[in-house]
Amino acid sequence: MRTSAARYDFSGRIAVVTGAATGIGRAICEAFARNGASVLNWDRVPGTQDTPDAPRHFEVDITQPASIEVALEATLDAYGRIDYLVNNAGFAGPTLPLDEYDPLEWQRVIDVNLLGTYHVSRFVVPVMRRANAGRIVNVASLAGKEGTPNASAYSAAKAGVIAMTKSLGKELAQTGILVNGVAPAAVQTTLLVQMSPQHVQTMIDKSPMKRLGTVEEVAQLVLWLCSDSCSFSTGAIFDLSGGRSTY
Repeated sequence: MRTSAARYDFSGRIAVVTGAATGIGRAICEAFARNGASVLNWDRVPGTQDTPDAPRHFEVDITQPASIEVALEATLDAYGRIDYLVNNAGFAGPTLPLDEYDPLEWQRVIDVNLLGTYHVSRFVVPVMRRANAGRIVNVASLAGKEGTPNASAYSAAKAGVIAMTKSLGKELAQTGILVNGVAPAAVQTTLLVQMSPQHVQTMIDKSPMKRLGTVEEVAQLVLWLCSDSCSFSTGAIFDLSGGRSTY
């Protein structure tokens, strides 16, 4: 079957993807690998390792800075560089009204989605600064732009990721490092299992395309943002919403 899908030459490039055992992160890893990159999964678990495109695993809990430091040192010892960082690791949390949300659970959602992205970035940015080159892509969410009812912690955390992306993009605009984000609407992954079926259906109903996104669709946008085809976008947020996004 003919296809006009983009192909890239990432040979010799090193890509780190957080939370890449499954779902969107795993799809991003496999897409990078198909296009020649060496790919590393920074996650608490490795995921299946039985495919040619399976990424190398470094055990990382992004809420624990010490574990990030260990993985960074091991990555640099093995590969000497990091060309692409995709901050993908995330945690949706329960779907509850704000006044019913457990404070500890709220904090966990913030710790993983927002503070985790901050911690990984603060360790990797100096590596990219020394190389005067790099790409950082933060996986945010449409919830961070529009606010999803009964997902106040997740919405707040992803809004923080969006703002941090814009801020860091401006900070690094003259360094050769581009920082962008993607804001998917609901994507078919195991993350949706954490949400109620009614909550998921509400997200589908709001989409003009009346469907969930796919992990491959997210991966293709991430690859473009990391490619040399993207050269004048930084601090930007790219929607993947099936037409749902309103700004």
